[in-house]
Amino acid sequence: MADSPVLVYGLLAVGTLLYLYRWLKPSKYSYPDIPAIGHSAPILSYIGAFRYFTQGKYMMQEGYDKYKGGAFKVPELFRWLVVVTGPQLIEELRKAGDDELSFDEAVAESLQVDYTLGPTIHSNGYHIPIIRTTLTRNLGALFPDVRDELASAFTEIIPPTNEWTKVPALATMMKVVCRTSNRIFVGAPLCRDPDYRELNIEFTVDVVKAALTINMFPHFLRPLAGRLLTPVPSKIRRAERHLKPLIEERYRMQEELGKDYDGKPNDMLMWLMDDAVGEERQVDMLARRILTVNFAAIHTSSMSFTHALYQLAAHPEYVKPLREEIERIVKEEGWTKQAMQRMRRVDSFLKESQRYNGLGSIVMTRRALKDFTFSDGTFIPAGGFVSAAAMATHYDDAYYDHAHVFDPWRFSDMRGEDGEGTKHQMVSTSKEYVPFGHGRHACPGRFFAANELKAMMAHVVVNYDVSLEVEGQIPEPTWVATALVPNPTANVLFRKRQS
Repeated sequence: MADSPVLVYGLLAVGTLLYLYRWLKPSKYSYPDIPAIGHSAPILSYIGAFRYFTQGKYMMQEGYDKYKGGAFKVPELFRWLVVVTGPQLIEELRKAGDDELSFDEAVAESLQVDYTLGPTIHSNGYHIPIIRTTLTRNLGALFPDVRDELASAFTEIIPPTNEWTKVPALATMMKVVCRTSNRIFVGAPLCRDPDYRELNIEFTVDVVKAALTINMFPHFLRPLAGRLLTPVPSKIRRAERHLKPLIEERYRMQEELGKDYDGKPNDMLMWLMDDAVGEERQVDMLARRILTVNFAAIHTSSMSFTHALYQLAAHPEYVKPLREEIERIVKEEGWTKQAMQRMRRVDSFLKESQRYNGLGSIVMTRRALKDFTFSDGTFIPAGGFVSAAAMATHYDDAYYDHAHVFDPWRFSDMRGEDGEGTKHQMVSTSKEYVPFGHGRHACPGRFFAANELKAMMAHVVVNYDVSLEVEGQIPEPTWVATALVPNPTANVLFRKRQS
């Protein structure tokens, strides 16, 4: 961080003045033909951006209700965001080419990837096909490790006793998800190292905070802000200290025994090492990749599971149907990936939780690389940003009966008696179901995440009773602009299953 507060405040002042000038100066990025939620006048819209930071959910719902099937705009701090609604426009957003509406460039801008995760993460996403194909292909083989690690983590973090044990829900689930995920990312025993786990949990918060800070500055000041105002480089050096011995030992084994030596690890780090070329083979670059994979995995899965855990704890009537299904299938299949695939109620419960809560109010954000016009005439100039409405879509009675009601068996009922169809499984996306995004840029790790979350839910249901501090009262979530976070301070009570 910068040593001089004067320098920090000076940079912020310059950035704020320049952005105020940009907002006051009419431009194509003010989208005069697209209706605004709130005031569209320059100064008033700037004030409205602060309202959006705390009331984004309501502004998004207002826009959806008024302009369903079309588009509207909402004020972010230093730009307008265009939001499209309805199946037709969402489908057009999905189909747009990467040379027109770019997912990668939207992520790079919002997370300031060049200054947080590093420019090579932006320019060379070789880890993405590894997640999409290699990880997914190995889920069956790796499931015993997933099961072993999550069971061990739960027993260690929440020992099953006959007395109620109160634990902070979100923080506890992050610990379990971090351990379980890193059993597949880097293997044991590193996945159990307290400092390594803490590093990966902290890293996401550091990146998001750094990105928010850097985004407050004009482009020409961002390299300086990126160097002075973020703790990310120190976290990467910390990751190197953990990973260097592991990486060097694996390179040594390959050099002595051949690339496919007997006993070669089957994990994310090894897959990255095998596919890395040039400078990507260096320890610091591999450490960045592992941190990036953790960034994508830990907090999203932890928040998704915590939302579902609150529902389970608030509704004990859901436990019996879940237990009956899990115990019957495990008796026939054992704790296997195949067993997870057959657990229709568990799958439906988690999918409904994502529909009902999700991770935020928008999804599928893209940055226009060239001028783009939707079929209804909505015009996005090159450099503009556009997203799809997520939660408002999920709460639309046109797509879901009693959409504002949490129905745990909604999707298992949709699958019918045979349950063979894949359309309503948790990992399936559609124009009406977008927690994982939709189309070719849908979350590449959703198959791993769904498998992990189902295994966690099954473990909790058959081993614990759960309850809330105030019976039946789900803790209020926290909204930060478009992001929905399960209540970060609420506790859940666990005890050893009594019946």
